[in-house]
Amino acid sequence: MGDRWLLPVGLVLAALLLGAALLGPALSFHDPDLQLDPVAGRHLPPGSARWLVELSDGRTLLAERWEAGPDGGLTLWRLGRSETLPARAARPGEDGSPARRVRFALGTDRFGRDLAARLLAGARISLGIGLSALALALTVGIAAGSLAALGGRFVDTVVMRGADALLAFPRLFLALAAAALLGPGLATVVTILAVTGWMGVARLVRAELLSNQEREWALAARASGLSPARIYFRHLLPNSLSPVLVDAALRLGDTILVEASLSFLGLGVQPPRASWGSLIADGRDALVSAWWVAAFPGAAVALAVLAFNLVGEGLRDRLDPRRAAAGLSPRTPC
Repeated sequence: MGDRWLLPVGLVLAALLLGAALLGPALSFHDPDLQLDPVAGRHLPPGSARWLVELSDGRTLLAERWEAGPDGGLTLWRLGRSETLPARAARPGEDGSPARRVRFALGTDRFGRDLAARLLAGARISLGIGLSALALALTVGIAAGSLAALGGRFVDTVVMRGADALLAFPRLFLALAAAALLGPGLATVVTILAVTGWMGVARLVRAELLSNQEREWALAARASGLSPARIYFRHLLPNSLSPVLVDAALRLGDTILVEASLSFLGLGVQPPRASWGSLIADGRDALVSAWWVAAFPGAAVALAVLAFNLVGEGLRDRLDPRRAAAGLSPRTPC
């Protein structure tokens, strides 16, 4: 009874993260890769407000205050000093003013880029990689587990021994080795995460299929003359997917964490693209002076892992009627 809050809370957190990722372009006021001002905009703390001046040559400057001169020039106060721009050096905005007020809710990084915009862009990349890799791992794992369970003893031995061999290596080390050999990139990261994540799915699917094919309803389906393919797709596979859904939610958080680790080490998403792991890496050299650069993306990773773990634990509690009837709390996966 006390664990019924797990699934609703997890779903709410996951929906907020996915919503932020999908609506990121609409929520961002700046291009996440745009260096607004690498000098005056470097490591601005959260909540900082500045005047943004767009120059005719395409550059942007940030100033604490500004003042228009009688000759059409513009005087900016930046980093405690004044700087005068000639007439028509700044492009007027929609209201005709040469400067507009901007606020950086989460601060800026060392290149003067808006951290909130980069965090939202990182959500799209990190969650997109996690979901894509999970979908590919589930496809391979379900196919391999089904083949092992229904393909005979020889096929079962070959598939499961191959899975055991890959499981003998820690997933992060295996992913690091593969990324170092194949090189960084979005497609490479998705492939690596899928290849290193299908084994547990295959073992789970195999165990469920072996158990279900001996149940009364499976025996009745075979006795009625249904083809093996129809028995598999209509009866065996659908009744074996409940634990796979639980495992998938738990694996999604782990996949996001592994992707963040690869990007943090420079073997995942490459600059200037933002992912949560690369954002944490950007702030590792300024953990004291500019703590927000690493703290906010680190909190996003922790929140994503927590959200999908809560969803997985809640699904496990809801989809296992025996545990619900016994009043047992969900177990933490190995």
